[in-house]
Amino acid sequence: MVVLDVPVTDWMHLIRVEYLEMPGLTLTRRQMERLWGVDGGTCDEVLTELLARGFLVRHPDGRYARPHEQL
Repeated sequence: MVVLDVPVTDWMHLIRVEYLEMPGLTLTRRQMERLWGVDGGTCDEVLTELLARGFLVRHPDGRYARPHEQL
């Protein structure tokens, strides 16, 4: 796996755009790491911020989705 050296703010923008462009998208943290090539620590930082801002929610099964998306 190739891990890119990208600032957290850039990752946040990328992930926000992907979720907005693909309604119904639900991913686990591990799937995000593989899909976007982001390392675990950066992924945690991005998810923490997106959860705090209310952009994403974490479902009991570990998947992250937009708050209005039903599983």
